[in-house]
Amino acid sequence: MKLLLLTLAALLLLSQLTPGGTQKCWNLRGKCRHKCSRKERVYVYCTNSKMCCVKPKYQPKEKPWTF
Repeated sequence: MKLLLLTLAALLLLSQLTPGGTQKCWNLRGKCRHKCSRKERVYVYCTNSKMCCVKPKYQPKEKPWTF
């Protein structure tokens, strides 16, 4: 019985520590994170105060100013 409780406690702890289920943003092209990887850039911020990390190829192109 003690072994079963120890196993359940360990599984519960591991399920809380494993990354996954990150929130999607920017038309499902980005992920809400505290820190972006080197190949990603911040374009907007998520509702949970994290950065929306998006690969540059999915970000809209900036148009030059025209007069």
